[in-house]
This record gives sequence, C-alpha cells and structure tokens, in this order.
Amino acid sequence: MYLDWVTTAVLSAAIFGMVHVIDSHLISKRMPSFKAYLLVIGFFILFISVALALLFPLPPNVGVWPLAMAILSGITRAASVLIMLHLMKKEEVSLVIPVANTYPIIVALIAMPTLNEAMNPLQWVAIIIVVFGVLLASVRLRAGARITWLGKPLVLLSGSSFLWAISDIMAKYALEYMSSWNMYWISHLIIPVAFFSISLRPSVFREVMNFKERNSSILMVTLNEAMAVIALVLFYWSMQRGPVSLVAAIYSIRPVFVFIYAFIISRFSNMLLESRSGGEALALRFIAIALIVGGIAIIYLA
Repeated sequence: MYLDWVTTAVLSAAIFGMVHVIDSHLISKRMPSFKAYLLVIGFFILFISVALALLFPLPPNVGVWPLAMAILSGITRAASVLIMLHLMKKEEVSLVIPVANTYPIIVALIAMPTLNEAMNPLQWVAIIIVVFGVLLASVRLRAGARITWLGKPLVLLSGSSFLWAISDIMAKYALEYMSSWNMYWISHLIIPVAFFSISLRPSVFREVMNFKERNSSILMVTLNEAMAVIALVLFYWSMQRGPVSLVAAIYSIRPVFVFIYAFIISRFSNMLLESRSGGEALALRFIAIALIVGGIAIIYLA
C-alpha cells in the first residue's frame, strides 16, 4: 500500500509519541541515572548510524553545503533532545512534550524569509491561539486553585523548540541532495558525541554494569530506540516530499499521542512520572493541547 507524505508524517508522530512515553519511564523509573541512560542510547545510536552509513553511502554529487546543513541539523537537534530529556526526568511527560513541540510556529516564522512563505491574517490569529495554548499547558493547578508557571523549565523548553525548528529548516535543505537514510546517519552521528560528552565516565559505566535490572532495561532501550529510528526515517521521508512547514505541523501532533498513551497507562500503572490529575486540571490539559494542535492546524490549513 502506498503511503503519501501526510500519512507517513502522522504515522511518524504516532510512533514517536510512544517513544517519548517510554523515554519518560526509562529516565524517571528504570535507569539508575540520567547519565546512564544517555550512555546506553548513545552507544545504540552510534551503532545504528555507522551501520546505516555503510548501507546507504552519500550520493557522489553531494556538495559541501548540503553536508554542512545535515551536520548542523544534527547538532541543533542533539541540543534540543538533551534539553527535553533532562526536563522529562523532573516534569510530567504530557506537559513537556506539548510545550516543546510548539516549534512549528518558529518554523513558519523562519520559513517566511528563507522559503518565501507568506502568512495570512488568519494564520497570525492562529499563532496567538497557539501561544495561549502553550501558556495554558505550562501551568499547574495546586490546592486552593493557585496557578504556578513552569518558570525556568518553560524557558528551557522554548529554547528546545527553537533549536528543533532550526534543525528542521536545515534538514529540509539537505534533503534536496540526499536520501532520508543519509540524513538520519549524518545527523545522528552527532548525537552520541553530545551524549558521551556528558555520560562517558568510569562511574557511569559502573552504574550500568552493577545495575540489577540492566539486561531488561537495555532491551527496553533497544526496542524503544529502534522505534525512534523508524519514526525519524519516516519523518525525513515526509519532509523530503512535502513542504517543511506542513510536515512540521503534522509532526507536532505528537503531544496528542503522548497524552493519550500516558493517560491510558497511568490509569493502570505507575510506570510514568505522570500525576493523576483531578477533573479540572485534566480538562485544562485537554483544552491546552487542543489549542496547540488546533492553532497549528489553522496556520497551515487556512
């Protein structure tokens, strides 16, 4: 069955939604430390990237600029992922992902001068709706109906969104000259370097080797990162064939999948760092996610 770029982007978002949920569980509940987690997935990504580099070599006519854009895309994406994974250790996954994935707004703004994409008035209204949704998603209802903002985590998440948007713009340029498989292994050879700069320590090795649930945890990491590879290759494939703004918008529906997966799992298990919110907070989260996704949809479908 033939899959167009829209269907493929949705499928990628659905797979990555589950990847984010499992990441949250591994970081907050399973692995002995955040650095141990980075060490394990760093080796896995390195192995996969080298294997794909051998299977899918670069086209002979690829230039310096496309290669540079692919590398820079990997660097900015690695920085964005590091910020998001760090926050997942302390924050609820269904709060982190929606705020971090407002990056299509930034993609749209950058695409205006670089890709000559114009914004109509309805799309600007949609930006305001999305911003309001972000603010709504970044509050927590406490006892006494007081609202507290994320503060520093919100700033970090905004930075993560900006870096991810820059990565998408550069990846779109590079994909004009290479395949989605090339784009994956070039950009993801950078990620282990970033992860190892934090986690490649004798003490972290000892943590992993002495970890009682080491084998089962590594197996879970392997399966989860295999899903991430599939999701990212599908994402690059969609980006190569569709407009970057539209693909980014569709890809940003990951919060919907994350929230659904996390909500279902949290009803039956405590495997996630996910509080069982009351009815008011739950309704607020649904409204926030609906505003974010709906606003982004208006931007690109108006």
